[in-house]
Amino acid sequence: MAQFVRNLVEKTLALVNTAVTYSKPQLATFWYYAKVELIPPTPAEIPRAIQSLKEIVNSAQTGSLKQLTVEGAVLSGLVVTEVLMWFYVREIVGKCGIVGYDV
Repeated sequence: MAQFVRNLVEKTLALVNTAVTYSKPQLATFWYYAKVELIPPTPAEIPRAIQSLKEIVNSAQTGSLKQLTVEGAVLSGLVVTEVLMWFYVREIVGKCGIVGYDV
């Protein structure tokens, strides 16, 4: 029994060491991009975002959305779908169920 426990501990330690060695570069890359991409917008970026939103509304009103390429339209559709799915997931989590609210 002692031999079994010793082998189990040695194999577990070897597996953990391999996992840590393998994941260090991926985690370093993740943290680099997380620090850059997941920060809230600065006050200087807010007017640019508002201007970008105005340009999108203006392009929708003038019909210049018809000039999009198929790839651009598909990518925009995927982004909209992702945002909607996150909204629905938050709704399901918030109401603690898929069907109806508990009134």
